[in-house]
Amino acid sequence: MAYVTRNLGFGVTCAVSYEHPYTLARRFSTLDHLTGGRIGWNVVTGYLNSAAKGIGLARQPEHDTRYEIAEEYMQIVYKLWEGSWEDGAVLRDRTQRVFARPEKVHRIRHDGRYFQIEATHLCEPSPQRTPLIYQAGASSRGRQFAAMHAECVFINGPSKQVIAPIVADIRRRAAAAGRNHEPNPSRLAAILAADVVGYSRLMGACEEGTLETSQSAAP
Repeated sequence: MAYVTRNLGFGVTCAVSYEHPYTLARRFSTLDHLTGGRIGWNVVTGYLNSAAKGIGLARQPEHDTRYEIAEEYMQIVYKLWEGSWEDGAVLRDRTQRVFARPEKVHRIRHDGRYFQIEATHLCEPSPQRTPLIYQAGASSRGRQFAAMHAECVFINGPSKQVIAPIVADIRRRAAAAGRNHEPNPSRLAAILAADVVGYSRLMGACEEGTLETSQSAAP
């Protein structure tokens, strides 16, 4: 799809619970190159014990522990995407047979509670470097994670009245984290609110048996 489109973005959901950040960072850099800077990452922590058992764990970590893991995970991928290769590191000088300046490519070191890494990012900087970050956590811990990292937030609710306090809370947390949304405030939450309301209306039409009439009237 990326090959035959120019203006379509691609959001990929990947859980931080089941893959080391080193390999995930490389995959998203590759996808960002292939799509010309149109890749996004929907960051999830996982919640099913069946998924945990699929990779050899007895059970999922507790809810807040999963977000602690996610926070450390993000610090590592940011280091790889943003800190391993300086701007201007890539030369591609065929005459001198030099691909990159070694002094501008750096080894990333991280020794944390959940992850240890000492490596150079294996992919040159992609168009975005860091992909567009999506997040959908609804809990207080999830909202804090969104405020710290997300550029797009999925919000669920039956009406604007229900969603508005959630939007305000995430924006407040983002501002407290130094992510000022002024003077160009994010409109995504409002768009999602409208979508949710529209979905509720659609479901109501289905229940009332009026959906067929609506569809037949559509051009």
